[in-house]
Order: sequence, then C-alpha cells, then structure tokens
Amino acid sequence: MGHVDPWRGHRCVGDLAPPLQHRSPARRHGVKAVVKSPRVSILGAGSWGTALAATLAAAGSTVMLWSRREEQVVQLRKGRNPEYLGDNLLPATLGATADFDEALDADILVVATPAASTREICQAIARSGAGDKPVVLLAKGLERERGRRLSEVASEALGKESEVMVLLGPSHAEEVVRGQPTAIVLAGGSAGTRERVQEEFSHANLRVYTNDDLAGVELAGALKNVLAIAAGLCDGLGLGDNAKGALLARGVAEIARIGVRLGGRQETFFGLSGVGDVITTCLSQHSRNRALGERVGRGEALDAALEGIGQVVEGVDTTRTVVAIAHRLDEAVPIAEQVAAVLFEGKAPADAMNDLMLRSLKAEWGSSGN
Repeated sequence: MGHVDPWRGHRCVGDLAPPLQHRSPARRHGVKAVVKSPRVSILGAGSWGTALAATLAAAGSTVMLWSRREEQVVQLRKGRNPEYLGDNLLPATLGATADFDEALDADILVVATPAASTREICQAIARSGAGDKPVVLLAKGLERERGRRLSEVASEALGKESEVMVLLGPSHAEEVVRGQPTAIVLAGGSAGTRERVQEEFSHANLRVYTNDDLAGVELAGALKNVLAIAAGLCDGLGLGDNAKGALLARGVAEIARIGVRLGGRQETFFGLSGVGDVITTCLSQHSRNRALGERVGRGEALDAALEGIGQVVEGVDTTRTVVAIAHRLDEAVPIAEQVAAVLFEGKAPADAMNDLMLRSLKAEWGSSGN
C-alpha cells in the first residue's frame, strides 16, 4: 500500500460540522488564492485547543489535532470531544492523532496544553527537530517555580531559532466551537510571521488582532485569572453588582501596575487580553476560575472545588506566583494577596472582602492609589 498523506483526511472526524462561517473577506475574494495555505497542528485536545482546531478546519485550513490519549482520539475521529465540549459537533475535515511526530509535520504548531506542561511539550518539539517552526501558545499562566512568562519558557526549551507567539483574549471554547463571534490578540514572533498567522487564523467569526507587546499581552492574560477567582468569591458571597464592579475596576489597575513593572505597556491591559478578557472571565458561567472562586466563596475547600470543576484552573498557581513576584518588587497587590490568603491560608472569604474595604483611604490614581 502506498503512503497516505495524513493531511488529506484519512483521520477525519464526524460527518457534520458546526455552523461556522468560512474565511476572512480577503480569503473569500481570492486575495491569497495563489498562496498555499499552511498546515496547522494543535497540540492538546482540551476545550480551547479543540474549539480552535474545529474553527480553523471549518474555515478551510488543514488542521491536525493531537491528544496523548488514544481513547480521546477515537472520540475526536467520531466528530466529538464529549469530555470537554459535550455534544458539539466537529468538522469532518479535522484530523486527529495520538502520534506526536505525525502532529509535528506541520507549518505552524499551536501548543494548547495547560501552562504547567509548556516546557515539557516544547522540549519534545525541540527533540523531534521541529524547534524552528512557528509556535503559538494558548495557555494563560506563569511558570510556577520562577514566575517566568510562558513564551520565555517555550523559547528556552525550543532553542534560539524558535519563533514563539501567544494567542490570548476573551475566548471561551464553548462559544467559539459554536461559531459565535470572537476577537483575540496575537503577540510575539516577527511582524511577518504574526501577519501570516493572523491571516490564517482569521475568518468571519474569529477576528485576530496583532500586538507587539508580548510581555503585556501575556501578563494581562495570566493575571486576569486571579481577578476571576476574586469575582467568583464575590458571587459566592452574594455581594452584588456594586462590589464586583469595584473589584474589577481596582483589579485591572492592580494587574496593570505589576504588569508594567514586569515589562508590559499600560495600554495593553486595557485591550483584548486585559479588560476584554477580564469582562468575559469574571462575568461568564463558562469561566473555570470564576467558578472556583464561587465554590470557595460558598464554603467549599480548595481541593474539593478543584475536584468539582474537573479541569485545570490556571488562576490558582498564578495567584501564588504573582504574590511572590509582587513581594519581590515591593509592589502592592491587595486583591491578589487576599485571594491567596483565602486559597492557601484558610482565611474566610468574607473576612478577605472586609479587609479590602477597610484598607487605608487613597486617591484612585497615582502612586498612593495602590
């Protein structure tokens, strides 16, 4: 039997696809008709990785979705990912494999595993000789041990020839897979590579912006998860909309302050990966970070809340990490500190909220507004 190209559909899932619109206006009008579309591999078949893979495949991209679990690949080839996305149907053109080397046979690699797995996956990519391919990270977090941004971790693991980007912003998988309008931001890499990925990933229901502030985009995406846990604590305590509005406004100021100290630009924290994702994550019923905070706010222990959610909640590790960083920088992060006290020191959520309200009075803006 002759060789079968894995990118020609021999591992396609399901016969039906969700109602996603195809391609950006430029693509639909044939602007790139003479350019061969790059092959995209998404490494990690959780909710967001699967949703992005389905979206790109339905829009006409050649996409392979990798899972380390063969039993999950079987489900993906049947057109579903019930563990993460329920009964949502996946496009018939979406490939699925458990063979890591097969998945690396692509032009663009998207790492969709949790933040804690970033180094491991990128080291595996480098060992397989694919470290020079563009790599796009989807996880929102910081390295727990040293507090480094994930693009820094990935670049170190991949080698000096690597070109690492991040794709972040308000993007709940449950909505993306249904074709609901979503806008996200791509940062990192060279301007040319960013534009290439932007064009490949954008279509009528998924709008991708670019931003050259890699540090700011990453930090905003990671730190907003701490605010989401705090917002969930408000919900669990039943504190109402006024309290949550104040929390989010002061929280954005808090993450912007420390984000600028760590190399980001202030305006980035008021863009898609900052305020945009804060609004989505802190108000949505889809948010795992907000849901964890709500459970803890209602009296559940952290371990029980994590078990009940059943998926990775990136904000837990990020809370511990950002408080350690802030102490090292002598930067005030009162909201993150109170979230940490609730999660790791057994402080009652109501006491944490009370302590925030009773802090010394300050101006809203300026050095005294911490």
